[in-house]
Amino acid sequence: MRIYQCADYSSMSRKAASIIAAQIQLKPDCVLGLATGSTPVGAYEQLVRWYQDGELSFAEVKTANLDEYYGLAPEHDQSYRYFMQKNLFDHVDIKAENTHVPNGLAGDPEKEGAGYDHMIRALGGIDLQLLGLGHNGHIGFNEPVPAKPMCPGRPSPWVSAPL
Repeated sequence: MRIYQCADYSSMSRKAASIIAAQIQLKPDCVLGLATGSTPVGAYEQLVRWYQDGELSFAEVKTANLDEYYGLAPEHDQSYRYFMQKNLFDHVDIKAENTHVPNGLAGDPEKEGAGYDHMIRALGGIDLQLLGLGHNGHIGFNEPVPAKPMCPGRPSPWVSAPL
């Protein structure tokens, strides 16, 4: 894994978009693991610009998003499916059947999760995963376990997360 330190959000967004674009150019039918939230929006905007300029095609790309809110329909404006449509999918030439977001209305969430895992394996796995890291170190809805204070009454500057 390579870690890049960027000067600001704009340069980070361009760097992330360039890594994604390089993966698509290397393997046009790649499987991208995608994330939502404020972090990837700038990268998605850059990818859309490159598509609109004819520099990039998503025609063979497949995607698998990390998560979805349980109980939200795909067209709900707070759902992650809606977010992905609004920020990327509706603006590029990706096929709808190649975009995968967990079903927030699944009657059996455990069965949905197992089926989603199976679908990812059937696609050949994730070629490139985009993740945003929260201020406290969270990834998706996986929040870090609170660390014990180093000194009584004084919070620790570290967090730990089981992986």
